[in-house]
Amino acid sequence: MASTDKISAVVITKNEGQIIEKFLAQLDFVDEVILVDSNSEDDTLSKAQAFKKVKSFTRNFDNFSAQKNFAIEKATHPWLLFFDPDEEITSPLKQEILECVHGGDKAAYYVRRQLYFMGKKIRYSGFQTDWVIRLGKKSACRYNGRLVHETMSVEGATGKLRSRLPHHTYKSMSDYLAKLDHYSSLQAQMAFEAGKKAHLGHLIWRPWYRFWHQYLVRAGVLDGMAGYILATINAHSVFKRYVKLYLLQRGLK
Repeated sequence: MASTDKISAVVITKNEGQIIEKFLAQLDFVDEVILVDSNSEDDTLSKAQAFKKVKSFTRNFDNFSAQKNFAIEKATHPWLLFFDPDEEITSPLKQEILECVHGGDKAAYYVRRQLYFMGKKIRYSGFQTDWVIRLGKKSACRYNGRLVHETMSVEGATGKLRSRLPHHTYKSMSDYLAKLDHYSSLQAQMAFEAGKKAHLGHLIWRPWYRFWHQYLVRAGVLDGMAGYILATINAHSVFKRYVKLYLLQRGLK
């Protein structure tokens, strides 16, 4: 393989011991894995370090963009992969990635994710248009600085891969709720730093809008019980975001 075709996979982790081995095994086609861990309290690091291609680093978590950009800077190869541990890199997707690396003309490539929640494939609920960049050139790609729900800034043209990317975000309900709680804290912090203010209308209107937009406008009702649960807990997450923003305004926690 030419040096210009070599791939670094970059991944950030926090307590991924249950799934990290399966995830890293899927990266057998890359040349190195840059793993940045946020002080995991389980066996994530020890399991990851058993893989020869893994170069591991420990870094205190401040936000998702900073963590991922740190990983990018540690990568040594021209092409980067950006998969998360709860995503499944299928054989067709691997083949497409290698084809793009060897002969593609884009700076980065989007992949359409397929969400699985509570063991069910989610076909609607707003996730039917979930496109994310998962392959790009190191020289062209950096995360945009958002504390959460970060996106990739790309210098150059982008393309789309045909294969779907299974996204198994659900480990347990308690884990999923803890993840949403963390996200709501980071979103509240972003809003506070941007000078935004929370008022009673936000606490009443925004969660209501999120539920009905996800459940009806984005067709979550067609996902059955899972669609209703997703819409409900996401609406509650919006409520928590504005409560936390209000507390930040008051100098409270």
